[in-house]
Amino acid sequence: MKTIIMSVSVLLWITSTLQAQNTTPVPEYGESIKLELARKLVNVGQAYSKTKQWPMAIAIVDTGGNLVLLEKMDNTQLASVDVAIGKAKTANNFKRPTKVMEEAIAAGGAALRMLAVPGIFPVEGGEPIYLNGKIIGGIGVSGMQPGQDGEVVRAAIASLK
Repeated sequence: MKTIIMSVSVLLWITSTLQAQNTTPVPEYGESIKLELARKLVNVGQAYSKTKQWPMAIAIVDTGGNLVLLEKMDNTQLASVDVAIGKAKTANNFKRPTKVMEEAIAAGGAALRMLAVPGIFPVEGGEPIYLNGKIIGGIGVSGMQPGQDGEVVRAAIASLK
C-alpha cells in the first residue's frame, strides 16, 4: 500500500511540476491513432534513419498507451524494442516529449523523484502525436544516442504538418 501511495504522490508531483513549467493549457486526448497513420509515421522515421545509417526500433501507442505498431530495423540492438515502447508510452501518458523529463532530471533537485515512478522512460526519443490539437497517441524511437533518437522522432512528427 505504501508503494502505491508513494507512486501516486510522485506522479501527481511530476504532473504538477511539469505543468507549472508550461503555461499553455494541458492538451486533451482525442480519438486514438489509426493503423494507417501509425504506418506512415514509422515509414517516415525509418526512411530518415536509413539516410543516417541508424538502425532503430520505432513504436506507436494509442491514447490508452496500447501498442499499435512496432517495427525494428535490421541490426537494431534488441534492448531498443522495449525502450522505444517505453518512450512512446511515457510521451502519451504524460502528454509531453520525453526530452522534457530528461532535462528535468538532469537539472536535479526535486525532479529526481521522477525516477521512482515505475515504467517511466525519461530519455529523449518519445513524443506525443497530435491531430487537430489533441493527442492521439505517442511515438518512441530507440537505437542510437538519445539525441539521434530525438532527431528521428521529430522527423516522423514533422510529416504530420
